[in-house]
Amino acid sequence: MKSALRSSLLGYVALLAATGLAACATTPTADAPQVDTSAGAQALQRLPRRTGELIAVSIYEFRSSVGEIAARGSTDMFKTALVQSGQFRVLERARLNEGVIREMQLNASGLSSGNSASEVLTGAKYIFEGAITEANASETQRSAAIRIAGAEFGGSTNKDVLAIDVRVVDVATGEIVNVVTVRKSIATDTTSVSGVGSLIGAVLSRKNKSSIFAPDLQLQQQRKESLDLALRAAIDQAVIELANRLP
Repeated sequence: MKSALRSSLLGYVALLAATGLAACATTPTADAPQVDTSAGAQALQRLPRRTGELIAVSIYEFRSSVGEIAARGSTDMFKTALVQSGQFRVLERARLNEGVIREMQLNASGLSSGNSASEVLTGAKYIFEGAITEANASETQRSAAIRIAGAEFGGSTNKDVLAIDVRVVDVATGEIVNVVTVRKSIATDTTSVSGVGSLIGAVLSRKNKSSIFAPDLQLQQQRKESLDLALRAAIDQAVIELANRLP
């Protein structure tokens, strides 16, 4: 029985060592670019398309009230989600001077065809004001490890949380007519193996064999959700909620 147990243990350790070495030796390969097919993007696409004239909306800036998290490209993420939802007539406002106004100026000076310089920009009925308002680092944290004859096998999980608030402002009255708050967790998990050489040495010494050349193995792997992907998921969910609330 003991001999069988030792053989099984040695086999398990050898498998761990081979797996660790293979993981470390493997050359990472770059994935080909893909169109966003995340759960949030798919949920936006599944929203029933509205008939008739869509509500004209815009957003000027998505802010961050949390010093640790920059707003980054959240304004662009929000506009993308609004367009993907098919529920709103989305008007450009954040970069108006860098695109539309320049084109109108070119037209006014006679350098482009058409009559865009004489056209009036479409007015928005609602303006969305978005902000990252909450960040809770390590809201939930767990770790565990088991030690066998000097070898340690461990793992840990960690959950951060971010939250966004979106206000809907009626342009005609300045009234805040709706507010949406969405929270999104960001998960991290870590696994580690170390001290395998000590375990092999302990097993060999019990069999009265030399452990001078017992190999050692140290392996750690971590998986963490991207902060940008978590922010995009929260924004997608906020837009879905807005689509269901606004007439």
